[in-house]
Amino acid sequence: MIIYEAIKSEFLHDVFEDKLIDNIVNNYTEKVGRINKNELRSWDNSMKFMHLILLDTEIPDDAGVAIEFKIPYTSKRVDFLISGSDETNQSIVIVELKQWQDIEKVDGKEAIIKTFLGGGVRETTHPSYQAWSYAALIKDYNENVQENQMELYPCAYLHNYIKVDGADPIIDDSYHYYVEKAPVFRKGDAPKLREFIKRYIKYGDNKENLYKIENGRIRPSKSLQDSLLNMLKGNKEFVMIDDQKVVYEAAKMLAKEAQRTNQKQVLIVKGGPGTGKSVLAINLLVELTAQNMVCQYVTKNAAPRAIYAKKLKKDFRKGHIDNLFKGSGSYIDVPTNTFDVLIVDEAHRLNEKSGMFNHLGDNQMKEIINASKFAIFFIDERQRVTLKDAGSITAIHQFAKKFSASVSTALLNSQFRCNGSDGYLAWIDDVLQIRKTANESYIGSNYDFRVYSDPVEMRDEIFRLNQVNNKARLLAGYCWDWKKEGKNISQIHDIELPGQFGMSWNLGNSDSWAIDENSVHEIGCIHTSQGLEFDYVGVIIGDDMYFSDDEVKTDFKKRAKTDSSLKGIKKLSKEEPEKAKQLADEIIRNTYRTLLTRGQKGCFVYCTDKELENYLCGRLREIQNNYQPNEFFDGKESVAEERESYE
Repeated sequence: MIIYEAIKSEFLHDVFEDKLIDNIVNNYTEKVGRINKNELRSWDNSMKFMHLILLDTEIPDDAGVAIEFKIPYTSKRVDFLISGSDETNQSIVIVELKQWQDIEKVDGKEAIIKTFLGGGVRETTHPSYQAWSYAALIKDYNENVQENQMELYPCAYLHNYIKVDGADPIIDDSYHYYVEKAPVFRKGDAPKLREFIKRYIKYGDNKENLYKIENGRIRPSKSLQDSLLNMLKGNKEFVMIDDQKVVYEAAKMLAKEAQRTNQKQVLIVKGGPGTGKSVLAINLLVELTAQNMVCQYVTKNAAPRAIYAKKLKKDFRKGHIDNLFKGSGSYIDVPTNTFDVLIVDEAHRLNEKSGMFNHLGDNQMKEIINASKFAIFFIDERQRVTLKDAGSITAIHQFAKKFSASVSTALLNSQFRCNGSDGYLAWIDDVLQIRKTANESYIGSNYDFRVYSDPVEMRDEIFRLNQVNNKARLLAGYCWDWKKEGKNISQIHDIELPGQFGMSWNLGNSDSWAIDENSVHEIGCIHTSQGLEFDYVGVIIGDDMYFSDDEVKTDFKKRAKTDSSLKGIKKLSKEEPEKAKQLADEIIRNTYRTLLTRGQKGCFVYCTDKELENYLCGRLREIQNNYQPNEFFDGKESVAEERESYE
């Protein structure tokens, strides 16, 4: 969708006659809806600069000009395009327009800068990266661009940004790769921008190339398919075994059937912690894209998307594959069957509504089924951890029926977490009194479960284990306020415990906390760890769970004020106290179940409630198995022996 299009001479006339903004507003209102006043001012300002740039007579009068091109099936919008050709190729110049005046370099984060946005200084992507990624996205998915040998030339124009004497942060060496791909033009660089445009737009096309990119069929390019396959090849993070392979083959057949028959398909894949749901999801994303299908990997939380995108890329540059990873609120008002396949990981986290205030769109399960020919939902209903989590197998069936979709189901058994044993998972359910299981006194062999009386000892052991491969982390229930959210004050400790234990929640790096080198020194919560796995975890159980009268009990009033997981529970407790208590109890137990099952090799626990600690120690003593130690367990022969060593 293009908000405004014209040839160059018409654009110059509209700006000179002060008609451009009126035309943009009329088109925007008709095609999109209500317009933002700040955006209006931005257009008015930036288009005057582009008017001056295009006054050059060597830029053909019949070159195409487009403003606000929304890339199909995404939320991405290209500010300004100029179309034409050079001696050999059809050409489109992409211009990312910015009104920024001050910019700060951000160390340690690829293609990220700081500037004044939305009333404060915030992190955002480098304008060269933005322009380049838009060009890559169009080229990766637009069949007309691929088949017509159309070349895209991105750049960024910061017309209010004055060059800095000495080291200019906008062209710092850390951004060199992207500045090379999409040059930056600043205030005073108008002649250089003109030369850049004239290099590729020598002849006009009367908007023909604009028509082609707006109406091109969406299909993944061969280069994107090859890139994905090369990334997956030899990547041990994504090797499939046993029933993963069975489900993988079944999903491929259903995807082909949906393509061939035009019959909507839904696949529900049930699996608990450690069943390799995410590994399977990534393999399907790569394989089905390679089969020329338009696919996306979908989660509610950003952390799994960021982590798996990074693991898939390994040493590859940040790039176009990021466009394959989307949030669950991305499918509001998306036309029916827009995508061939949507692969939804952590489907139990889906919401009834989207947006910050949960006021946008319809039920996310309904939107995803509508938007795709084939929807795959990976789900574990015992991992519902907030009141907003609405994903359920029942609801998926209901919406599938509404769209006359054929529903298939599959089950994944535990393979990767807790050393390949379902025993520990069942034991945790029994211990937390979520459900009665046969594993009252059995956790399987070779799993390292410990209860610590001293949180400092537990922390130090996690630090030691993390030195091996950066796969040990500390986690906690959400019982401590995020005192320094948005601040970087290392002296302030969010979580303080006996024995001179003081640590902080992660400092705003939620998306990458699970793999960042220094994250072991910060404590993660349910939102930074759900859907991810580590070798070892140390879990702090807060005051929201305690032991009394021979029962594990919960108290939602002990949750932190900054926790939004139970937002609305106080109001509900006044209106329907029993229902509120039941819902809160389920969420708190599910939260700790999820935290306690993040470790593949071991899980260590510290409880603020000493009665709960004693209960867990007692459950450990009941275990009747010969324990086979992990490589870091100091030669202890049994869990009971290890417990006795620090009792």
